[in-house]
Amino acid sequence: MNRPLDVLFVNADASAQAYQDLSRDYAAIEPPTWCLLLAQSCRAKGFGVAILDCGAERLSEAAAVQRISEAKARLVCFVVYGQNPNSGTTNMIGANALSTRLKAEHPEVVTCLVGSHVSALPLEVLAHPAVDLVLLNEGVYALHNLLKTDLKGGDLLKVKGIGHKLNGAPQLNPPEHVVPHERMDIDLPGYAWDLLPYRNRPLDLYRAHFWHAEFNHNLRTPFAAIYTSLGCKFKCDFCMINIVNRVDNAEGTVSANSPNMRFWSPEFILGEFDKLANMGVETIRLSDEMFFLNKNYYEPLLKGIVERGHKFRMWSYSRIDTVRPNYLELFRQAGIGWLALGVEAASQVIRSEVSKGSFQEVNIRHIAKTIQDAGLNIISNYIFGFPDDTQKSMQDTLDLALELNTEMVNMYPCQALPGSPLYNTARANGWALPDSYAGYAFLSYESQPLPTRHCTAAEVLKFRDEAWQKYFTHEPFLKLVERKFGAPQRANVEAMAKIKLRRKLLEPQAA
Repeated sequence: MNRPLDVLFVNADASAQAYQDLSRDYAAIEPPTWCLLLAQSCRAKGFGVAILDCGAERLSEAAAVQRISEAKARLVCFVVYGQNPNSGTTNMIGANALSTRLKAEHPEVVTCLVGSHVSALPLEVLAHPAVDLVLLNEGVYALHNLLKTDLKGGDLLKVKGIGHKLNGAPQLNPPEHVVPHERMDIDLPGYAWDLLPYRNRPLDLYRAHFWHAEFNHNLRTPFAAIYTSLGCKFKCDFCMINIVNRVDNAEGTVSANSPNMRFWSPEFILGEFDKLANMGVETIRLSDEMFFLNKNYYEPLLKGIVERGHKFRMWSYSRIDTVRPNYLELFRQAGIGWLALGVEAASQVIRSEVSKGSFQEVNIRHIAKTIQDAGLNIISNYIFGFPDDTQKSMQDTLDLALELNTEMVNMYPCQALPGSPLYNTARANGWALPDSYAGYAFLSYESQPLPTRHCTAAEVLKFRDEAWQKYFTHEPFLKLVERKFGAPQRANVEAMAKIKLRRKLLEPQAA
């Protein structure tokens, strides 16, 4: 790099606390998507940029602080995102710890945080002594304008979309826009893949989800994750994804207030796929919340991948009510071997309540069979502990999961994630919320889900953990894995199921 470093984007590591022993061999290590997007966007404006990915390099706090200090960047921006809905809050574990140590050892460093949790609770984050600045929403235009200033004094008052401290008191400036649909290719011009660390070849420090590689550790790397669109048009109570679209500072603003979607052009995204193919990357996650939704974008994109002859191993999200059977063959031809289905709950009543009625009534069993008959695998997502859940309704959800017997499942305890409508409901009703970032991590020791109107938080967590064990030791599931992927892959799944999570909420309390 020939010019001074204007901004160093830091992806702190929270994997050990978030995933416990699963972090060693089973949890994915995903490329820091928003570090890549922000870096490329700033670089296109002529700013000097770099990325430090502590998770990929497995850096200790001390080593990370040393690397940040040596970079001598004008601004150190902690990018606190993740591809799962809870990741923005969960990843605050690492960002908070690293920024605190950095500020203690190098108080002259100017620190900034951006991400979904930051957008949800900007003043709370800004109040931390180690945080000098926050960026609201996705922060693209705010960051561009911030880097044009000297990062100090009166100049900060003129930058829309940031929070800063005036005489030590946190304050928010007027909001800034998010990048509009028509300027996505221009103002978010791709991914700065070349700034990521690697050992022998690009993206070889990253690894796919275990199931994405068909439970074969040898297929997990190199790995990339990419968005073709941003946002979601739905307003589910339990989700906070759209909080990064917020364009106002009103207290109580939640993700449901900005349910908009923006797309890059298919031609532009095909260029990013070409880059990944040229780097030898085959295993790719399509991170869009709603990839299988707008055929005007996914159809030309998938056809372009097929026409180019790329051989990818991909997966994408879909809701159970947005699957279009006549496109499944195109998905398979393009290399999408898995669909992640948000089943959420067995009860249509509960699904309708938490999704504000946006879930259409569909035959889940028929949809699952249609997908599998087309040659695609399914990872089904289930949530235990919605506000109206009972022991019986949670058991009904588990029974549905066992009946569907899809190739993989995620089972989550329901959390009132900051930025979600459910978070505000919990606060208004006085429901107990976690007192730490780790408390919002689904698989952490400190995990603290919501109680329901009928079950305690401990009962919800206990049910979830026992349901997960039952599914992954269920003989029909293990036979399915063996039949589809092989005996070694079945053995890999059985080894994973032997790892037990510790839960503070479920441990006997000392007298």
